[in-house]
Amino acid sequence: MNKTIKYLLPAGIVVAAGLGWFVNRTPSSPFADETAPPSTDAQLVQRGEYVARLSDCVACHSTPKSAPFAGGLEMATPMGSIYATNITPDKQTGIGNYSLADFDRAVRSGVAADGHRLYPAMPYPSYAKLSDDDVRALYAFFMAGVKPAQQQNQQSHIPWPLNMRWPLALWNTAFVDDDAYQAKPSEDALWNRGAYIVQGAGHCGSCHTPRSLTMNEKSLDESSATFLSGSLLDGWYAPSLRQDPNTGLGRWSEQQIVDYLKTGRNAHSVVVGTMAEVFNNSTQYMSDPDLKAIAHYLVSLPGDPKRDGPPWKPSATLAAEQSPPLSTPGAANYMAKCSSCHGSDGSGQAPWIPPLAGASSSMVKESATSINATLNGSERVVANGIPDSYRMPPYRNQLSDQEVADVLTFVRTSWGNQGGAVKADEVKELRERTNPASSNPIILQMR
Repeated sequence: MNKTIKYLLPAGIVVAAGLGWFVNRTPSSPFADETAPPSTDAQLVQRGEYVARLSDCVACHSTPKSAPFAGGLEMATPMGSIYATNITPDKQTGIGNYSLADFDRAVRSGVAADGHRLYPAMPYPSYAKLSDDDVRALYAFFMAGVKPAQQQNQQSHIPWPLNMRWPLALWNTAFVDDDAYQAKPSEDALWNRGAYIVQGAGHCGSCHTPRSLTMNEKSLDESSATFLSGSLLDGWYAPSLRQDPNTGLGRWSEQQIVDYLKTGRNAHSVVVGTMAEVFNNSTQYMSDPDLKAIAHYLVSLPGDPKRDGPPWKPSATLAAEQSPPLSTPGAANYMAKCSSCHGSDGSGQAPWIPPLAGASSSMVKESATSINATLNGSERVVANGIPDSYRMPPYRNQLSDQEVADVLTFVRTSWGNQGGAVKADEVKELRERTNPASSNPIILQMR
């Protein structure tokens, strides 16, 4: 035997064995030694229901056609489609046989009870920051506060070799901080509570933080300027939540942030796209102190003038643009189809109909939200069980790709807006892979 092979073969076996142990090891859990049955304490279950609202578990694990938390929602990823799983306490198809430690490993480490790795579409990189007390309360809620539903999980549609899950162990090591949130002594209690919700349970970074080529969020907390700086995701642009005056929250007061999360609207915006789902099933159920904590934390995140540009000001020619020349491409359709609600000057009718002048969707270079909302309309905002009366209608059957592009180019280059032109090909691409928003959004009563 060649001497090189003679020495390399044992080393290779050792490395392979070590790698096998590493990717198949069971993550630690502080609940590993607990053997008591799930708690049915009413207060703990109620607390767990609130943590589930903070965490918006409904959004991914329910569909309009399924029981609450029975799974089945298709989620598109660059690798293919995956489906949310049944997390009801059904013992055959759900998590009814999970111990508290099993539940903890799934939620905070991304490892199911049978040992297989979860794709990070399950936001365990954020949930890793949940406290032990909140995990215990969540477990009590899912075991004692959710009705079992027998519904088989659907297999993911990801081709080999991308469907191999063992590399996720390496991915987690590189990109997941598995420590629970640690309060910063230099900040007050309100700031720390807001940071805990935004970084952990609320998993705001899952949508609002840009991702690397390896699909990890570029940052998980305020230590990096990329955290919550805006990201394109699934046909919508989740805007910056930092103090960027054009593309973020720089012109929003703390109270306006609270109003947006509590009522779904404020002087600047109305929830749309996936944020409408977050409002309908999560943020409106949060306590006032928690909403204030979130707002307090977000206004502490500085913007980036280099990325955001000079602060928006209404165009000096705004008065003239109140009746724009109809020969301008898109202007005639805007005046005919949009101005009655959004105004000929784009000022809207806040808080019911949002302004387009100075709106983040009109200021960011990414046009996805503008296109998606125009083609498919907006989901109904349901506050306190009452659907709103002012819903953006879909125009996909009324306007061609070029007409949509012209209207949006007009909007995104008028009234001081800096978003820029929209191309017909961009509209065509989103038209082909999106659907009109439902007029009957899923609103789930957890119990």
